[in-house]
Amino acid sequence: MASLAKSSVLLLAVALFAASADAITFNVINRCTDTLWPAALPGGGARLDPGQTWPVEVPAGTAHARIWARTGCTFDGSGHGTCQTGDCGGALECTVSGQTPATLAEYTLGNPDYIDISLVDGFNVPMSFQCSGKGPSCTADINAQCPAELKVPGGCASACAKFGGDTYCCQGPYTDKCPPTDYSKFFKGLCPDAYSYAKDDQTSTFNCPQGANYDIVLCP
Repeated sequence: MASLAKSSVLLLAVALFAASADAITFNVINRCTDTLWPAALPGGGARLDPGQTWPVEVPAGTAHARIWARTGCTFDGSGHGTCQTGDCGGALECTVSGQTPATLAEYTLGNPDYIDISLVDGFNVPMSFQCSGKGPSCTADINAQCPAELKVPGGCASACAKFGGDTYCCQGPYTDKCPPTDYSKFFKGLCPDAYSYAKDDQTSTFNCPQGANYDIVLCP
């Protein structure tokens, strides 16, 4: 029995080591001057004061995932509250996507990994998304230059969120062949690396080697 117990402990240790070895870390770094509340699906959420880092570990092979910043948040001791931008149902630990506007870091882990920064949901905080010093960045202060009709508290809304419609939202007859608009060109002009509308693939998707770890810098 003792031998069986030792074998079980050894197998558990090996399994835990393998799981740890397969985990990919996304270091979310706040270089903004204000406190932020970054969120991740999967990963939950956290308060991040200026200069702090929040490590988010996810399993290798995680697909269709995202990390974003929330601003202007207030939470009580039980983790319930609201955020001005990026709010995910009033919870500190997010289990649903955030409300627009929010700058998104999106990724699918595979061989290779695919990463991007997306402004399809609008913009709230500048961001870079890097593996080994390479990857997309969006460092412009889009909020300061946002067209008046897209301005919302704490950010710059997307045309889809603000106006709706098939053209702006790449739906209906434009699902597969969605053209850029004057509004998407505004975002693209300030952040050439980022998705400016749903079909902006050619210059907005980056890849990194399988197993890489990542830095997502807010206000790089």
